[in-house]
Amino acid sequence: MVLVMKLLLLTCLWPTAVLHSSQSQHHHLHRRQQFSSLRKHNSKQEIKMRKIDSTKVRPLKSEQLLRIEDHDFALRPGFGGSPIPVGVDVQVESIDSISEVDMDFTMTLYLRHYWKDERLSFHSNKNKSMTFDGRLIKKIWVPDIFFVHSKRSFIHDTTVENVMLRVYPDGNVLFSLRITVSAMCFMDFSRFPLDTQNCSLELESCWYNRLFINFALRRHTFFFVLQSYFPAMLMVMLSWVSFWIDRRAVPARVSLGITTVLTMSTIMTGVSASMPQVSYIKAVDVFLWTSFLFVFLSVIEYAAVNYLTTTEERKQLKKRGKASGMYSIDAVQAMAFDGCFHDTDVDMDLTAFSDCCEENETRASAASVSNVDTALIKRKRSMGRIILQNNHVIDKYSRIIFPSVYIVFNFFYWGLYL
Repeated sequence: MVLVMKLLLLTCLWPTAVLHSSQSQHHHLHRRQQFSSLRKHNSKQEIKMRKIDSTKVRPLKSEQLLRIEDHDFALRPGFGGSPIPVGVDVQVESIDSISEVDMDFTMTLYLRHYWKDERLSFHSNKNKSMTFDGRLIKKIWVPDIFFVHSKRSFIHDTTVENVMLRVYPDGNVLFSLRITVSAMCFMDFSRFPLDTQNCSLELESCWYNRLFINFALRRHTFFFVLQSYFPAMLMVMLSWVSFWIDRRAVPARVSLGITTVLTMSTIMTGVSASMPQVSYIKAVDVFLWTSFLFVFLSVIEYAAVNYLTTTEERKQLKKRGKASGMYSIDAVQAMAFDGCFHDTDVDMDLTAFSDCCEENETRASAASVSNVDTALIKRKRSMGRIILQNNHVIDKYSRIIFPSVYIVFNFFYWGLYL
């Protein structure tokens, strides 16, 4: 009986257990399918990301070809052995600027390096070289060349970095880059602007000898002739005009002398402003200061002429007794009255002059009018003789001495500096 009851209970529980087991198996199978599909999805995404970031995950084909990962390029080729020869080639593209004030020059050039690195050799059926961009340069050894006395320099990077690396199958390497560099140039301005400057661009390495590239810079003087020399010559010749102006024309000769002196000062200031402050005399300083001296001496010459003329005239007037009386006037005062220059050799009729000044009064008579006319006619006839005699002897000598000495100076100057 008990056995029958157990069999009945087992018969009732068996379908429930089988159903539960099947459900459990189905649930595990479903979860396994979901997990498998998730792994497949993640694997696809990972493969896709690998394709996108293949440059970061896998080495470049060029690196694989040159076996970059197999060598330590932090060391030079043949480290521990004999020095490696490195060739340097410089091709100057342009000299952009030369500054006398800063004593430097700026130039754009192509700098090329040649060396052999057997670690970069590769197999090539056609024996042709391969050219790479700047990304590979950061992973291999390159010579550590720098510019001595360089103030500033940069590698051009428009539109891409102007760098080229060419590798040959036997390991020979050509490394080229385009650089603009500003370097110091120790200039000597003792012959400026008729000078020739010798500048040098020095390249040096921590392991190699220094390389000098010398430049001979010859200055074109035509610009300075137009800006400095020619105006200075004109000012000197303009100052000589005062030697032909009447010695009693004080405003004309003084204003001319002061104008030429100030103009020469302006020219000298403009030249010195565009030059460095050096402790020695330059060639242009010699010419400008000598020209300034000639202009200044022309002013001093007229000061001497004016002083001697006044002294001589007073002596002549005292001898002739014309310094006394109601109408005692000197030659300068007479010029102020009638607008004419008076020389000591000309007989100035003071009676006629007084009648000329009083001709508008009611007490004028026919005799006084006759005397005035006679004096005016005499003045007009002797006008040419007056102008010639109004030139002092110093003016006559200055007309010859000043140009002659200046011409001799120019012969010596241009013969010495050219």
